[in-house]
Amino acid sequence: MNTLRNKVQLIGRLGQDPEIINFTDGNKMAKFSLATDDSYKDKSGNKIERAYWHNIVVKGGLVNVVENYIEKGKEIAIEGKLTNRSYDDKDGNKRYITEVVCSELLMLSK
Repeated sequence: MNTLRNKVQLIGRLGQDPEIINFTDGNKMAKFSLATDDSYKDKSGNKIERAYWHNIVVKGGLVNVVENYIEKGKEIAIEGKLTNRSYDDKDGNKRYITEVVCSELLMLSK
């Protein structure tokens, strides 16, 4: 049951081209937003559609796949874990962000 803890699986479309960050030690990291869709019927029977946006971070060898094959609008499936972090913005305000650190990626678009 331990393998089910902090596991996220999402299928969605990229909201923008991935941002590739190069580090001085030669490592890379990719960041992008992923939109997932949901729909339901309200009390009147009208179909309501909603998009949820997720911040995705990719590290390691998968960055090369993201850099070479993934772009805005492409549909992908990812698996990873939820992480939280905070930072101070340019005005000194503390900001909090939740991200999915991707461990597996599957391209669904042609």
